[in-house]
Amino acid sequence: MSAEVGTVRGLHFQLNPRAQGKLVRCLVGAILDVAVDIRKGSPTYGQHVKVELSADNGQQLWVPPGFAHGFCTLEPNTVIAYKVTDYYSPEHDRGLRWNDPALAIDWPVAEDKAILSAKDRVQPLLSELDADFVYAG
Repeated sequence: MSAEVGTVRGLHFQLNPRAQGKLVRCLVGAILDVAVDIRKGSPTYGQHVKVELSADNGQQLWVPPGFAHGFCTLEPNTVIAYKVTDYYSPEHDRGLRWNDPALAIDWPVAEDKAILSAKDRVQPLLSELDADFVYAG
């Protein structure tokens, strides 16, 4: 649950062999949900998709392994639910900077107004990323 509008979580992923696929939905409130392709050699490497998920629209987003995931809350007291393909593993947990200019994500919150965790403030840029995902074709 994220209490404040403008709360940004991510962009997160887990390295192999504990990579996670995530099915994301919003139970209460609304989010802008984002997935970024971080598979080396992919024709869409560094590109993203984004969709509004809300309790009202009932949509879900599948984020496969090899993609970084994040969201921004659009309403107060927003509740998100994930179904994941593997358990959380702190040693495999990684991230990507939410506001990396190379990603060109149009977030619905100004950088100086975003509510971020300490962890999400210091994630690497895409150009610094050391992820082990490779595009399989």
